[in-house]
Amino acid sequence: MEPDELARRAREAARRSYSPYSRVEVGCALETESGEVFLGSNVENASFSLTICAERVALFKAVSEGARGVRRVVIWSNTGFFLPPCGACLQVLSEWMDPRGEVLLVRSDGERKAMSFSDLLPMDLARLRDHLK
Repeated sequence: MEPDELARRAREAARRSYSPYSRVEVGCALETESGEVFLGSNVENASFSLTICAERVALFKAVSEGARGVRRVVIWSNTGFFLPPCGACLQVLSEWMDPRGEVLLVRSDGERKAMSFSDLLPMDLARLRDHLK
């Protein structure tokens, strides 16, 4: 799927965000290696440690439907800055996403920043992932 369409779908997913505490709405469009697209939005909880990010929602939906490899992740937020995956999302995505997979960050004004997953993945985590294969 084209990045423009994925960004549009991530923005739509963010509209379903449940974020009464931070007011930060995040949407994710996750494209699998087979071309399927799964959407997720952040879901906050009064106990912040129980909040789940849009990226993990989209990934868990994909995995629960039988998808495995992740080709691309597009993350949109209503902030004025690029919002990369948190450490927990990086850890979870590292089991499903090739380090050369694309991550596209989209700000609320539409500006975009594309990078490979390995650009975000800490070196030690990448080395551990390769070691476990």
